[in-house]
Amino acid sequence: MKVMVLGSAAGGGFPQWNCNCNNCCGVRSGSLDAIPRTQSSIAVSVDGERWILLNASPDIRSQLEANPPLQPKRGRRDTGVHGVVLADSQIDHTTGLLFLREGCPLRVYCTDMVAQDLSTGFPIFVMLQSWDGGVIHTTVPIDGSAFQVSDIEEISITAIPLDGKAPPYSPHRHDPHVGDNVGYLIEDTRSQASLFYAPGLGQMSSALLDMMGGADCVMVDGTFWSEDEMQRAGVGTKLASDMGHLPQSGDEGMLHWLSKIPGPRKILIHINNTNPILIENSPERKLVEESGVEVAYDGMAFDL
Repeated sequence: MKVMVLGSAAGGGFPQWNCNCNNCCGVRSGSLDAIPRTQSSIAVSVDGERWILLNASPDIRSQLEANPPLQPKRGRRDTGVHGVVLADSQIDHTTGLLFLREGCPLRVYCTDMVAQDLSTGFPIFVMLQSWDGGVIHTTVPIDGSAFQVSDIEEISITAIPLDGKAPPYSPHRHDPHVGDNVGYLIEDTRSQASLFYAPGLGQMSSALLDMMGGADCVMVDGTFWSEDEMQRAGVGTKLASDMGHLPQSGDEGMLHWLSKIPGPRKILIHINNTNPILIENSPERKLVEESGVEVAYDGMAFDL
């Protein structure tokens, strides 16, 4: 199974367009050892020709252009993208659907709760009805059963419900439902290789940890280094947990949990512009790497 990281930053990208935190100023001026990143999305394939997008970020057009396998040029109008699988209805994971409108009818796989948000509070599904059939929505089951994207039966995908919040615009932002936020266990049924992908993860559980431990690779929430990171950076007041993210540091942080599963390759993705792990030579980045954990970057690619 082939995996490509199209974007590795959290919402707003890195640097964020309106942010003058130390990280954003430093990457703009070149004074920090850091590289820009677009907003989080990955693509997976078994043959390098038929691809599944996991989330569609607002940066999707530039991401597709930067990754030639996603544009195979077999016809006048063509794409390697056979379907889009959404983990949630966050703006930074769904707005890219609007920029794929020329490819409608567009096959989108997501839970009923995500579809509800994308038909009401942020009605992308409704908007796209005006383009050649719009969105063909397939409901992602949340009962532990697997599904396949059309024409890519060699990849089996299972949604894993996660604790997390619906987006701020959602009609049920303060009324959580199962299916608001899911991770995905993605398996190549031929080689048995597997990837667990969860760019938004607010809490860990023993059952989730056991499942992650059986995967060949886990690509998980790297949004914040610390619980009060936004406050420390001087750009906000919300805590990581308020925003539905598990920070890396601390006794119950992501690094602590990942240390309990020695088997898989471990990669952090969806990294906020304020996170010090973006700085290649920072103490925090050193701690991450010493823990055997990698930091995703745009263009990162590997086979499982």
